[in-house]
Amino acid sequence: MKLVSNIEINLDIVREGLRLWIDARSPDSLFDAEVNVTEHNEARFQLVEGCYYDYQISDSDFILGDIGENIIQQHKRIANLGTISPNIFVGKLSIPLVEKETSVERCKVELEVQSIKSGYRDDYRDMLGLITEKCTDLLLQANSPVLQHFAIDYTKDSQTLYQKFAFIKSVISTDEFAEAIHRIVTAPVTTWSEITEEKDIRNARRFSNANIKEILKGGKRTKLPELHYLRSYGIKTLPERIATIRKTDSVDTPENRFVKHALENFLKFCTDINNKSKEFGHKKLEIESSFMIRELESQLHHSVFKDISRPTTLKLNSPVLQRKEGYREVLRVWLMFDLAAKLIWTGGDDIYSGGKKDIATLYEYWLFFKLLDLFQSIFDIKPKDISDLIKETPDGLNLQIKQGKFTALRGVYNSENRKLNIRFNYNRSFSGKKNYPESGSWTTTLRPDYTLSFWPFGISEQEAEKQELIVHVHFDAKYKIANLTDFLEQNTENNLDEEKTENRKGIYKNADLLKMHAYKDAIRRTGGAYVLYPGDISIKQKGFHEIIPGLGAFPVKPSKTDSGSGDLKAFILEIIEHFINRASKREKIAYRTFDIYKNPPESENEVNEPLPEPYNTNRDLIPDDTYVLVGYYNSPDQYNWIKRTGLYNFRMGTGTGSLILDIGTVSSKYLLLHTAGDMNSGDLWKILSRGPKVFSKEDLISKGYPLPSQDYYLVVQIEPVTDSEFENVSWEFKNLVNYSTGRASAFPFSTSLTELMKNKTR
Repeated sequence: MKLVSNIEINLDIVREGLRLWIDARSPDSLFDAEVNVTEHNEARFQLVEGCYYDYQISDSDFILGDIGENIIQQHKRIANLGTISPNIFVGKLSIPLVEKETSVERCKVELEVQSIKSGYRDDYRDMLGLITEKCTDLLLQANSPVLQHFAIDYTKDSQTLYQKFAFIKSVISTDEFAEAIHRIVTAPVTTWSEITEEKDIRNARRFSNANIKEILKGGKRTKLPELHYLRSYGIKTLPERIATIRKTDSVDTPENRFVKHALENFLKFCTDINNKSKEFGHKKLEIESSFMIRELESQLHHSVFKDISRPTTLKLNSPVLQRKEGYREVLRVWLMFDLAAKLIWTGGDDIYSGGKKDIATLYEYWLFFKLLDLFQSIFDIKPKDISDLIKETPDGLNLQIKQGKFTALRGVYNSENRKLNIRFNYNRSFSGKKNYPESGSWTTTLRPDYTLSFWPFGISEQEAEKQELIVHVHFDAKYKIANLTDFLEQNTENNLDEEKTENRKGIYKNADLLKMHAYKDAIRRTGGAYVLYPGDISIKQKGFHEIIPGLGAFPVKPSKTDSGSGDLKAFILEIIEHFINRASKREKIAYRTFDIYKNPPESENEVNEPLPEPYNTNRDLIPDDTYVLVGYYNSPDQYNWIKRTGLYNFRMGTGTGSLILDIGTVSSKYLLLHTAGDMNSGDLWKILSRGPKVFSKEDLISKGYPLPSQDYYLVVQIEPVTDSEFENVSWEFKNLVNYSTGRASAFPFSTSLTELMKNKTR
């Protein structure tokens, strides 16, 4: 393939001397592929996706017709000038050459658009091959509809036929299949066979019973000499030639007959497809099937197959077919062939239509099966869910994966310490129309490519959503991504300035990264969002101290030998270990979120009064979670002791007036004191101790407490409140919910800071 800066396309078939010139604006983006394009069914002149090209037609009577997607952009004043902008299109561009005056199409200008990925041809073939292999594996399951018979209907539209051919081609046009045939023809399995031939009787060494009979009765005989010793036995003549049996190596074995039969079947299918493609006028299908016909014919023309007869039976249980290199590969392909010929794929329209090679979409479908393999190796996914991917339809066996359609596989991960429900979704939509706590998005509907969900075993998914017990991890397929690692690792101030400028032009280079942020931040209960791309570098950005929440990217390459998914598998296993840890910070955050939002806010819980700001020692000052003890002192002597010692005591035991040790009491941050006759109080103290301590009567006497009447007391350490927000403030403590009247008014109780501030008097 020759790199050029401009090309000239001869259009003499329309008008003599008519030419189309195309100039590349970017270097290394225009090619003249004079050879090696037939194999790939590509046009000679090739562009590169995402690049721009200026074109000019030599005669102003002609223009390039519109093919949609703003690919052809005519000059505003000169119609035979313009720009070709392939955008993200990859594949064959068929551009109509239109006569300007009559608007009649005169011919098609065929151009090819290459992917920016250098190995996209191999990727395309390998990915389609794996999809076919996975589909046929599903069909071979015991509970699949494979027992039904489906004949290939060649009267169907050419698009469906092309899908079937693409599946077949992905099976029989691989290097592995060609190598298997080469192994067979260079070292075929042989067997001993007996060959009967006539031989001069003088050269015969061994005589069978049949030869003895020939000696006596065979034709074309010669007289023996008079003195020959056989005359004494009454034998006067001998046949000149007798039939002898010779053993030799033969390639005409049942296994070789099967290989020949398989190749002939493949050839017949491709020939039938080729004939139908001519009838439908499907040029792409015709060219590709013709190429396959030539390949298969060249294999069948090998001298080995000339000596092999047609099979009478197919011994598929032959050890040679099942174990010997070459033969076992052909057997596997033959088993896949019949099933692949019956497959149709509704979602495949995205891949095959219009002659394009939508490799980015194919990568998304391919990743579905790779992730399915990965998750099956980790989780116990129910076979029923997997087999539901293939449905029996009147047209054949329909592969039920399509963009925009919900597909879910369920399973259970059973560790020694915890069982987790697993759900793997393809293209699941998270609606923006549902309110909290239902599942969905906070804003608009979002649909990640893949979603892996975890929640505890024994609870439904709907209930897990409501109780903040489920976590979603999202993945998006990005075949063409090129700048994610650069953006994450090299985003300097200058780059950000440049990014702002590009954004004003409508160009968002970091759109893939922003999409991951959208998934993580907009979809409820999302633990992370990650890009899957055919690169080499893994990136894991942790939100805090643990594996999730997070963002990042993982390389998964279209390869039959090493897809590079090891980092992704290790990451999934890390997530599982994280879920098994019941003391994780994510578990705490999930509970706090559930506890905070389980009930809608009430207007009476609003606190608009001044409070100390929640920082430093007051960082935990949340009014609803900050408790205040309301205590009573019965004399000036007791109050003076409180001020002098910084201690306050409560009664212990089960008697009247004893302190109830509930969570509000034990974790109280403040103490509000009052005495007999008070209608309100502003005597607020800060509790310094982490909880009450037990003091005996003797302990209090030693500290000067006046006349203790109980054997034991609970004591807290306190100090005066110095926060300016509480200066010159008093509260109507008798209006608090837990306050009791009468003799019980002296009993201690707790309240929240929110309730206390609602009863502020000044």
